[in-house]
Amino acid sequence: MFYRLPIPRMSTSAPQGHTWTQRVKKEDEEEDPLDQLISRSGCAASHFAVQECMAQHQDWRQCQPQVQAFKDCMSEQQSRRREELQRRKEQASAHH
Repeated sequence: MFYRLPIPRMSTSAPQGHTWTQRVKKEDEEEDPLDQLISRSGCAASHFAVQECMAQHQDWRQCQPQVQAFKDCMSEQQSRRREELQRRKEQASAHH
């Protein structure tokens, strides 16, 4: 289960605290496609760390290590996915 956090609006005025809240999924609620993507990526733990940090600090600037770890995980996953798709494409071309 993942928690959806609101995306803060950035402004040029002095930074204010954000109202980050954790939302618990209800039993009859369908899983969000973004949550499904993150779950399949293998990056759920780093995503959860970002959410935990944001819930605790309510300031994205204090969560940069967690944000960077999640970004790195997703980038690595996307790279693996591209490589797999390329291999499949090459295999399909070899069979035709």
